[in-house]
Amino acid sequence: MFGFILWLLLLFLCWPLALLALVLYPFVWLLMLPLRLLGIGVEAVFELLRAIVMLPARILGGSPR
Repeated sequence: MFGFILWLLLLFLCWPLALLALVLYPFVWLLMLPLRLLGIGVEAVFELLRAIVMLPARILGGSPR
């Protein structure tokens, strides 16, 4: 909602820039998609490593967070 209000403000102040932002947004989203997928993969690997490292403590009775 906040982004929409900012876009409306930009539309009021400088409508060509607001229309350009509206047209370019899908292309920017497509360019950022591989980076998001890479980030999800890296986060999954770190969570797996954390689970492997913490497994002995959990087996011995440590409480999970």
